[in-house]
Amino acid sequence: MSSERVGVVLGHGVAEERGSSERRREERALFARLAREPRGGARDALVRRFLPLARHLARRYRNVEDPEDLEQVAALGLLKAIDRFDPDRGLAFSTFAVPTITGELKRHLRDRGWSVRVPRSVKDLAVRVERVSAVLVSELGRPPTVAELAARADAPLEHVVEALAAAAARRAVSLDRPALGGDEVDAFRREVAIVDPRFAAMEDADQLRTLMRVLGERDRRILELKLREDRCQREIGEELGLSQMQVSRLIRRAVGRLERAADAESRAIDRLRSGLTVPPSGLSSGSDGRVDREAREAGGAPENVALMAPAV
Repeated sequence: MSSERVGVVLGHGVAEERGSSERRREERALFARLAREPRGGARDALVRRFLPLARHLARRYRNVEDPEDLEQVAALGLLKAIDRFDPDRGLAFSTFAVPTITGELKRHLRDRGWSVRVPRSVKDLAVRVERVSAVLVSELGRPPTVAELAARADAPLEHVVEALAAAAARRAVSLDRPALGGDEVDAFRREVAIVDPRFAAMEDADQLRTLMRVLGERDRRILELKLREDRCQREIGEELGLSQMQVSRLIRRAVGRLERAADAESRAIDRLRSGLTVPPSGLSSGSDGRVDREAREAGGAPENVALMAPAV
């Protein structure tokens, strides 16, 4: 190296040392001013001076949580470092601020960075397992097994499994995100349980199938033509040899019987839930026995007829 190059390097070193010394003097002056005037502008000046350092530390964890939230936490840690710093110890403020801000970030991620509440011991083990996993991947050239993680982390196998499950549930997943390898919107939604209105339709159809036993064959056929095939009363009358007025009257009578049967079944269920002893069938005893009598009068055979329900 030429003497000229050596001179340039030494000159840069001297300039950096002078700049560092100048920054130290400015820091000490600001902290001295802060000690004299706690409510003055020295605190704001220190925050503006070291806020880039706090943001730099927050960006280390940008893959874990929203960077804006982390920067706010880092700024809070910077304020704590400013309030706790003792310039008489002879340390540079950055030497004290870095571990203070980093500790604040780690506490935030540990205590508030989880979507679900997890015991502290499980959180700590999850962090340890994550570090151990990274080391084992570099050593083995493949993802480690749970047994290997447990052996390296010096933890029981079942605890490691619990920690891995907790870590997997650390972040909530949006229902609107596309499935992995899928196209867009509805791919992931199909994997999540939803309220399907067809279940209610199936339950209603099953209940109606049971209630139809109180009707005679002709009344069931009329309701089938009306509800399932959507026939008008004139067409029903032509097929069954009835007038339109007769069809209308029979439909009203059949619907009334179904309503009374549904009420009787509902009362029987309520009595069962209240712990009372009731007959096996809520449709064939006491005042509700008129339902079966009406069915017999209409020519029905409740126990042996084919069941019908509207198509779902």
